[in-house]
Amino acid sequence: MSSRLPPWLRELGETVQVDPAVLEAMDLPRERFVDSSFGSSALTARALPIGGGQTISKPSTVARMTDAIMKCRPATVLEIGTGSGYQTAVLSRLVEKVYTVERIRNIHLDAIRRLYKLEIYNFKALCGDGCLGWKTYAPFDAVMVTAAAPAVPPALLEQLAPGGLLVIPVGTERQELMVYSKDPGGQITSRSLGGVNFVPLIPGEAVGS
Repeated sequence: MSSRLPPWLRELGETVQVDPAVLEAMDLPRERFVDSSFGSSALTARALPIGGGQTISKPSTVARMTDAIMKCRPATVLEIGTGSGYQTAVLSRLVEKVYTVERIRNIHLDAIRRLYKLEIYNFKALCGDGCLGWKTYAPFDAVMVTAAAPAVPPALLEQLAPGGLLVIPVGTERQELMVYSKDPGGQITSRSLGGVNFVPLIPGEAVGS
């Protein structure tokens, strides 16, 4: 593991077995993605609120999801649930293009501003219903969903390219982080990465000012 990584990421790498490239991509000023009142907590293992009932995932979850999706070496990723923009920023350092969808308009706009301030430009952002994906730019090499759905939205599997991976928390009271693989013939297989706890994926049109 690179000695250049900050202590919190070196410690994370000792507890979560992921590709070192993922940890390097996570070496971002996480405090820039949360409200200033949570600045001192930005480098802890906790998930943190970002408003609108949404959260920034804890670093171990970001690491696990990113590592899982990078197994197919994607060039393009569809992210459902932009949130603070932190996961978008991590993915932007690993793939050619990130397409990210957020339902809550003020969160969507705040994330774009944060990403631009960090000089991250290899993404496109949409404010809309994440359950519908983003058909205009499909198919995607990989899809990541950062909120829990009772079942996988069909549009997301349809927009996944053959050979691609979809990572999504599935369940209501009990959630599992699931990885869905689409083979060259379009057949879907799945496996679980274990239990997780995410805010719910809410379908519907964009909301907020």
